[in-house]
Amino acid sequence: MKLATLRQNGTTVAARESGDNWIPIRGYADLGALLKEENWRALAEAADGDPVPAAGAELETVVPAPGKVVCVGLNYASHIKEMGRDLPAHPTLFAKYAETLTGPNDPVTAVAEDPELDWEGELVLVVGSEAYRVTEEEAADRIAGYSMANDISMRGWQFRTKEWLQGKMWARSTPVGPVMVTPDEFDHRKSELRTRVNGEVMQKHSTGDLVFPPEQLVSYISTMIPLKPGDIVLTGTPGGVGRARDPQVYLKAGDVVEVEIDGIGRMSSDIVEP
Repeated sequence: MKLATLRQNGTTVAARESGDNWIPIRGYADLGALLKEENWRALAEAADGDPVPAAGAELETVVPAPGKVVCVGLNYASHIKEMGRDLPAHPTLFAKYAETLTGPNDPVTAVAEDPELDWEGELVLVVGSEAYRVTEEEAADRIAGYSMANDISMRGWQFRTKEWLQGKMWARSTPVGPVMVTPDEFDHRKSELRTRVNGEVMQKHSTGDLVFPPEQLVSYISTMIPLKPGDIVLTGTPGGVGRARDPQVYLKAGDVVEVEIDGIGRMSSDIVEP
């Protein structure tokens, strides 16, 4: 099952994909609100709103107001090596805020203060039920589904200090979507992620090559803090980022950056002038 948050008539609504249409799930303004219900899957399956043609639908970021956005850095061996680091013994974590998120096809504004704008295509997991101090086996049942993100990073600001946050928290800089796919229809161990800039493939890697896979991440994070329905975890990016290239390549106004994961879909962001 594929679920999303649609923009419709100045507001939003959770919806289920059905063929070439979206079926609104009436009474739920977005996917995050739906996931707060224990029987969210049954509610989605029973949705009977007026169909919205997928071809003309406008998608919001998949969960517009997650309580937590937890991000994992350096989680693919290829990316770790290209950044000149050793493989980690534990996940490298940082957080974002809901204000950093934007729709999967929304424009992203270039940053006047930092010309080193970089791409990071990532697999995203969406939490479906509370996870607190759970085992990896238990964690699998807490994952509602999978989406993807482009963790667009302002590298100049990111590396001003040893802490990365200031390069990761710019408003409306992180597209997430286009949909959340439930685990029965998506196997993160058997898919491929691709990031393109102006049509050129910059990242191409199996999502099965994560150093710390989704279930392990949920278990690890939940040791510290409860994960709630609608929280999202960005699982890290593979090799191929612009900063690690020789010569380095950065995004600029006029560029188009796309992220695609088999089984989830594709999203596209125009980089626009500040």
